[in-house]
Amino acid sequence: MLLTVSIGNTRIEIGALTGGDILFAEYLNTEMKATTFEYASKIRSVLAFHGCEDTPVEGAILSSVVPPLTQVLKNAVERAFGVTPMVVGPGLKNGLRIRIDDPKQLGANMAVTAVGALTSYKPPLIIIDMGSATTITALAADGSFLGGSIMPGLQLSLNALVAGTSQLPRIDASSPRQAIGRNTVDSMKSGVIYGEAARFDGLIERFEQEMGTSARVIATGVSAREIIPHCRHKIGFDPNLRILGLADIYRRNS
Repeated sequence: MLLTVSIGNTRIEIGALTGGDILFAEYLNTEMKATTFEYASKIRSVLAFHGCEDTPVEGAILSSVVPPLTQVLKNAVERAFGVTPMVVGPGLKNGLRIRIDDPKQLGANMAVTAVGALTSYKPPLIIIDMGSATTITALAADGSFLGGSIMPGLQLSLNALVAGTSQLPRIDASSPRQAIGRNTVDSMKSGVIYGEAARFDGLIERFEQEMGTSARVIATGVSAREIIPHCRHKIGFDPNLRILGLADIYRRNS
């Protein structure tokens, strides 16, 4: 069994595959003060929950956008399963042709998501990844990584709106009844949900204009299901891009 670990600012995705088939994907809260032992225990609990506690972990791979936790999670996997995980970064082949100004600036999770998309979909592609930050990336017809856009994620935007004002209440990011809100809560939901959808529609149009072609659009991430239905562009949803990308990078470097 191959274990995948993707460390994000808010959540850590734990995945497992055998023979290319995904067994499960689960999430842990990102906790900066958690110890190696605590993370090792949580990861073993995830495997046990899915009935995989007795399945040997033959390999592991990790990506991270939280540098202080990279070594902690690497040590946790080693302690829990006796294998040293690969860490996505310089020195690992990912198969991407990166056409940004400085390839070293490409974030690990953006690279992994792009690799995952290319395992399942034919480029040109536009990939929307909704996490603490939302990223939109463009892959050319030949699969080259062209670059993208980075912006506050849905929950981060909502938290900032509430924290930065005196009278706006804390709300859940559920779908509004209509664009023209008739009370404060509905108006906030309209601004957050329809505003996010409109931002995606606008950036997709700009991306395709600069790419010189239409592109298939795939979304992933925690808030994607909530936003996609309100977009005017056709956007597919794939929750497994990161697991597939990590598995592909692992195979390339095994």
